[in-house]
Amino acid sequence: MIEIKHYNDCNKQQIIEMILEIQNNEFNIPFTLKDQPDLESIASFYQINKGNFWVALHDDKVIGTIALIDIGRSQAALRKMFVAKEFRGNEYGIAHKLLSTLIEWCRSQDIQEVYLGTVSILLAAQRFYLKNGFNEIDKQDLPASFPLISVDTKFYCLKI
Repeated sequence: MIEIKHYNDCNKQQIIEMILEIQNNEFNIPFTLKDQPDLESIASFYQINKGNFWVALHDDKVIGTIALIDIGRSQAALRKMFVAKEFRGNEYGIAHKLLSTLIEWCRSQDIQEVYLGTVSILLAAQRFYLKNGFNEIDKQDLPASFPLISVDTKFYCLKI
């Protein structure tokens, strides 16, 4: 059974391992845990103000994540959207379930715009965002409060 739940510290190690596996071994994005201190303090980094962090679980195993950072002015940044390789695609619909959970949260919190950045090699992710209502925008069109990540080269916005 697959469930989407709010982050809990008991999932932290599995989250770290899954994200690093995807970044380093699957997509050759050279990020370490040291480069992502937010993963060491998920609750205090993401679950503040109108932000949150969710995990997709299959039999208590972390198979996906998505996070939201409140950046003020009814705007937020989508972060840490990852789905384990064996659970990607329409068969499970994990990415869609995670994104739907985030959008429902945004509506309940009166967040009107969600921004994200990604790297150009993640073509499937870019297609997913476009298919789900995001529009590509230029970097200079990001809100000043958007937390930039150095490797991101493509940017998107979703009006809620």
